[in-house]
Amino acid sequence: MMINEMKNKRFSGVTMEEWQRKAEQSLKGKTVDSLATNTYESIVLKPLYSREEGSGSESQYPGQPDFRRGINPLAIVANGWHIAQKITYTDETDLRKKLEDSLKKGQSAVSFDISEHLDKNLPFILEGIYDRYPFSIDAKDRQSHFLNALLHLSDSRNDSVTGFVGMDPVAVLLERGGLPVKLEIVYKNWAELIEKTDEKLPNLKTVLVDTIPVHNGGGNAVQELAVALATGSYHIQQLLENGMDLEKILEKIVFKVAVGANFFMEVAKLRAARLLWLKVAEAFGAGPGSGKAVIAAETSAFTKTVYDPHVNMLRSGNEAFAAVLGGVQYLHVSPYNDPEGSPNPLAERIARNTQLLLKEEAYLNKVADPAGGSWYIEQLTDELAKKAWEMFLEIDEKNGIADVLRSGWLQEKVAEVNRQRNEDIFTRKQSIIGTNVYANLQDVPLRPKHEDELPSREGNRAADTITPIKKSRLAVPYEELRMRAGKIEAEKGIKPAVGLICLGALKEYKGRADFAAGFAAAAGVDSNRSKPIDSIDDVFSFIEETGLGHYCLCGSNERYSSEGIETARLLKSRYPKIKLYLAGLPDGTEQDGWRRAGIDEFIHMRSNCYATLSSMLEEMEAND
Repeated sequence: MMINEMKNKRFSGVTMEEWQRKAEQSLKGKTVDSLATNTYESIVLKPLYSREEGSGSESQYPGQPDFRRGINPLAIVANGWHIAQKITYTDETDLRKKLEDSLKKGQSAVSFDISEHLDKNLPFILEGIYDRYPFSIDAKDRQSHFLNALLHLSDSRNDSVTGFVGMDPVAVLLERGGLPVKLEIVYKNWAELIEKTDEKLPNLKTVLVDTIPVHNGGGNAVQELAVALATGSYHIQQLLENGMDLEKILEKIVFKVAVGANFFMEVAKLRAARLLWLKVAEAFGAGPGSGKAVIAAETSAFTKTVYDPHVNMLRSGNEAFAAVLGGVQYLHVSPYNDPEGSPNPLAERIARNTQLLLKEEAYLNKVADPAGGSWYIEQLTDELAKKAWEMFLEIDEKNGIADVLRSGWLQEKVAEVNRQRNEDIFTRKQSIIGTNVYANLQDVPLRPKHEDELPSREGNRAADTITPIKKSRLAVPYEELRMRAGKIEAEKGIKPAVGLICLGALKEYKGRADFAAGFAAAAGVDSNRSKPIDSIDDVFSFIEETGLGHYCLCGSNERYSSEGIETARLLKSRYPKIKLYLAGLPDGTEQDGWRRAGIDEFIHMRSNCYATLSSMLEEMEAND
């Protein structure tokens, strides 16, 4: 072939139908549709996406409406994102020292929680910093104290103070379940504070739309987006009623979101947030330039675990990657020991360096929109936006976010999704590495900080009360099983264990023995394996040696057929008080025979792992 012929050579086109036929040849009788999966958002994910399935409404360039590809023309390349790691501290001296150290080592925004009386020492803490680096602070109910102290640092108008020191009264109500005054009254004082701050610090944003309580309660991406739209709209309506200008309100808004474990869903969620907010702004009569959503993200607390905590680094890295691809402006990466509530210096350093690696090693700040051109992400963005808009309209029909919170409608919707998530981890349809799969019994767990269960700081003085959405973590049910197992060991001096009766040669039992051991380890239950069993006498000897209350038969289907039922019958006849499991799930017609022989429960891929292990621990707790 001559060089000119090579240059002009082209690959032949392939149609979707041709791809489907080829794919189904590899699926051995199954259809391509069998590869589709359902999400918690009720979106069906297909195995392949193409240009033909797009809506045709995608932005061609970042910085152009509908802003799904970013709010700036060069997106990440021009402005990057601010590394806004939340600084933990013991006192104002410690905070000042840590701020200076972090800013030297790559931090690019000032971020910390505001403790009581901190505002009195603001000049010492922020001198030389506050007008050089942007703020990234959710001030909650300390906002007025902090902003008034910040205003005293500037004798006159200061355009150099940027970022946000914000608050979302709806999110505070949702987290705590109460406010000292009615929600509507909060906005009157808030409007005055926002306008007063704007006079001196015009480039500082002060209004948050915070969806993290919904995320941390187990809600899905559609619910987070719908709540963002409903809350943002409520802010606008209330502040307009209190005399603020629409363009000024929109200018002051920042969206605060958590980024979870479903990588592409989270990328699409952030992209959908921008196009939806533009739609809301236009509905209020604002121009396209006023509908640019500024997003401050943090990696999810909901996905983090107490056991095998170093896997949290991988979780946070994945979530941070999704946040950057989604086009956020501020990002906090949670330290791997975040459940403890007090990160150590190593954890803080690794969290900050995760962002530096994404910038300097993965070069994510060199590409304007890394997710652009993915038909999967584009269609997922469209589907999320459509479903979120429908839910937003449903909230609006119910008289807005305040009323759906007071009625408990939203809380129940979020709880319903969280129940689905729990059911999936109970059956291990959803894996949590190091927790319900691949659990390490030698782990030294973190010591989680337990959230106070007070409904609000005001207690009985709360004037506006709702049912709060309780902050949770997905792994907690299994962590509680592990703690129960640890308590049994502490009280009885013996580690909870199940005996694995290994029938036949190694190759016959190893697969199911490994499965049963991993199954039990999710609750902190050890497994004691027998030597290869060749006779019922070997089984009896193993029972006498171990003296356990729970045993599991492990072997091949052939071994089960030849001697399994008889082994179970003889074993249960001699030791009627033991709990006997079978690793595997026989055909439906055979299960009755196994149960008559003495098998109490089958351990298999579709088992409710949590329920089985919880029952096992309950029996161990009761056994004297």
